[in-house]
Amino acid sequence: MNGNLTLSNLFSSTNARAMAAPVFIILVLAMLVLPLPPIALDMLFTFNIALSIMVLLVSLSTRKALDFAAFPTVLLLATLLRLSLNVASTRVVLLEGHTGPDAAGKVIEAFGHFLVGGNYTVGIIVFVILVVINFIVITKGAGRIAEVSARFTLDAMPGKQMAIDADLNAGLIDENEARRRRAEIAQEADFYGSMDGASKFVRGDAIAGILILVINIVGGLVVGLMQHNLSLDEAARNYTLLAIGDGLVAQIPALVISIAAGITVSRVSTEEDITGQMMSNVFSKVHALYITAGILALMGMIPGMPNFAFLALAGALVWLATTLVRKQQQPAEPPIQEAPAAAVEAQEATWEDVAPIDTLGLEVGYRLIPLVDSAADGELVRRIKGIRKKFAREIGFLPPAVHIRDNLEINPNGYRITLKGVEIGSGDVRTGMFLAIDPGNVTAALPGVATRDPAFGLPAVWVDAAMREQATAMGYTVVDPGTVIATHLNHLVTLHAAELLGRQETQALLDHLGKSAPKLVEDLVPKMLPVSTVQKVLQTLLAEGVAIRDMRTILDILLEHAGRVQDPNELTALVRVGLGRSIVQQIYGPANELPVIALEQSLERLLMQTLQAGQDAALEPGLADTLLERAQSSAQRQEALGHPAVLLTPAVLRPLLARFLRRAVPQLKVLSHAEVPEGKQIRVTSLVGGTA
Repeated sequence: MNGNLTLSNLFSSTNARAMAAPVFIILVLAMLVLPLPPIALDMLFTFNIALSIMVLLVSLSTRKALDFAAFPTVLLLATLLRLSLNVASTRVVLLEGHTGPDAAGKVIEAFGHFLVGGNYTVGIIVFVILVVINFIVITKGAGRIAEVSARFTLDAMPGKQMAIDADLNAGLIDENEARRRRAEIAQEADFYGSMDGASKFVRGDAIAGILILVINIVGGLVVGLMQHNLSLDEAARNYTLLAIGDGLVAQIPALVISIAAGITVSRVSTEEDITGQMMSNVFSKVHALYITAGILALMGMIPGMPNFAFLALAGALVWLATTLVRKQQQPAEPPIQEAPAAAVEAQEATWEDVAPIDTLGLEVGYRLIPLVDSAADGELVRRIKGIRKKFAREIGFLPPAVHIRDNLEINPNGYRITLKGVEIGSGDVRTGMFLAIDPGNVTAALPGVATRDPAFGLPAVWVDAAMREQATAMGYTVVDPGTVIATHLNHLVTLHAAELLGRQETQALLDHLGKSAPKLVEDLVPKMLPVSTVQKVLQTLLAEGVAIRDMRTILDILLEHAGRVQDPNELTALVRVGLGRSIVQQIYGPANELPVIALEQSLERLLMQTLQAGQDAALEPGLADTLLERAQSSAQRQEALGHPAVLLTPAVLRPLLARFLRRAVPQLKVLSHAEVPEGKQIRVTSLVGGTA
């Protein structure tokens, strides 16, 4: 039973195809040492001719070089087959050549008699001409084209790889398409490199054909004169015709294969095969046909010229040109009656029509397309790639790809940044100019188009490129249009980091941490907390401007308290205490003294009483307005002094005030006393009161 199973597997279609190449190589090598009867030589020479014709037809029907990627290997195998046949036929010619011209089979006899008329002098000349055409013209040209193509393909690989990466980062293609394109680029380089080397096989085959012909003639004369006592004329006629027939039957398929190689490497990749390219590029130009016909007609009228041939061909070209003109002037055929019904059927809605909304999108006007054109090495695509890397390093997770598209409905110089299909920012930039931003300490005004920096609202001026250095010397921050858009995008992505962290990103973040700390992730999710709770904690941290790079510490704290606390807000407060050192360093840097804003005791007591009604208790409207006004003025004074705007509150008040002040005073950070690490000195520079 096992033997039958093995035998059936051996002769299965998959294994048979896998064994075809090794069996072919073994048979070719066997022909080098084993004698073959004339009938076998006839079959193999016929197969060699058929193989060369098939290769030529396949090369003519391909649309690009990679459609025939196996050509270098086919070229090698065909060369080995021809050489082995030469060796096998030489053995038969020298052993049986004295018996007559059909000693080595009917194919060699036909090539020796019918193609060269039985004249070995003519045969030698024809053979030499074929070898010269193959060796000097076709093979040398095809080898040079393959060499240059291989060099240019290798030189262009880095640029093509960068273009693929840019399209991938811009969201224009997915990972599978990027992988396919990279494989195609590598395969193209391998193909032309292999063709450069494979062309040497054909060149060597041509040289070997000449040497084999000479050896067969000389060897045949020696064998015929000394071993079979033939006369010189009879020996020369028998062995020379056999040698020439043997050489021609090998060189003609070699010439066909060389032509196929030249066609494959010299064609330009389009959507048409070589026949379509020839017809559309050569025989579709009406004016060229008419001019050629006129020249042929004039030459046909010269006395002594073959008038019929020239005038007949001129007439044929005029007919062809007239036919093309008639087709071009012919009106398009009206649509058939069933077209509307087919159109209605094609408009039937499917689930494919439900397109997902891009998480992050960038829409640009048509004048800004060069900035995002990856094929033209658009600078903005590279900057967006850098923004995503910077965000991942500083914030702690990989944001979604930015999908870039042009939008003819917006200002030609404008752009829009969208989050889940909703616009979160927009602006206008001027290509060819630079934006000079006033950071607050410029020495003079600049002439130009006044505007504001779209990212931070600072006063700015669009100036010409010639004024760039002057603006820099006057204290302006000068940036190009690509940097303006990239800075705006980076600011908005950071500002909306909490909304970018969805369930999929949270799971990817946990999977990434699970590679280095699998036990930590396994014990927490989903045993102690669901992914949704972890996501809510991380989103709250991001909304308050806290980076989540230290995921190990965050999960350690969640795992420590998840047994008794399940509320995301309480867990966030506990995580903030654990990240206190990181939070303070993110705001103040390495400074030991922390200048902060504090609450007046009366306001603090009033807020404590409000909290007793519940965590989400609302503030009295008058108190809320006063608190917002005082907090905003204190934050502005703090920034004017060069200090970070930080409000220090008791731990129980921090979540309430953080949510309350987040939108009205976004630059104000709210810390609790528990979040300040030991060793840091607190200096109160301002108080926020609840009464006027």
